[in-house]
Amino acid sequence: MWSPTRVPIHSATTPTKPMKRHHTTRYYVHRVKESLATRVSKLVCSIFLSLLLILGIITFILWLSLRPHRPRFHIHDFSVPGLSQENGFENAQIAFNVTLRNSNQHIAIYYDAMDGSVFYRDQKIGSKSLLATLDQEPKTTTTVADVLSGATLTVTSQHWMEFLSDRAAGSVTFRLDLTSAIRFKVSTWTSKTHRMHASCPVAVGADGSILPISKDKRCPVYFT
Repeated sequence: MWSPTRVPIHSATTPTKPMKRHHTTRYYVHRVKESLATRVSKLVCSIFLSLLLILGIITFILWLSLRPHRPRFHIHDFSVPGLSQENGFENAQIAFNVTLRNSNQHIAIYYDAMDGSVFYRDQKIGSKSLLATLDQEPKTTTTVADVLSGATLTVTSQHWMEFLSDRAAGSVTFRLDLTSAIRFKVSTWTSKTHRMHASCPVAVGADGSILPISKDKRCPVYFT
């Protein structure tokens, strides 16, 4: 018995369109709140950074105008009387004259105390207290002059022979060190204490007087 052949029927599937999602009112309110919060945060950050920048600029300008400059030391005179004498060490003296310059426009310098020491070949041969206190106003110069002798100067016959040996070579070199505890003052504000050192190399000739190469020379200043 004949039976008809079944032919498969292919049906084309039509793609379904995605359903459009509808958000609730609460969703849109939340999005608006998030947007406002982000804008407010950005505004606050911008204001804060702007104020920080302005404060930094003001601080930098004040620092430029008020930053303290180191005091300037110049050695104007230094002499060793009697250097031409063979036995001059018995009454040896060292005299010196140094100026302290406060070059700041608005900052005073307060020296708690100042000591002076003389070195020869890195050996201390004398020291003395030079100032008890000094309140130096801006744009002023102070002269410090003193003499080391007797108990404040220890020059042995060996030292003196070395002086004479250097003198024969043309000059005798010493080093005058000035040390002090200083503070900077602006109106009622006072800085912390700094330990200051001024180191003044100086050469004297055969007559014991300062040589032109050392006269009025500026002394290096550093802090510890």
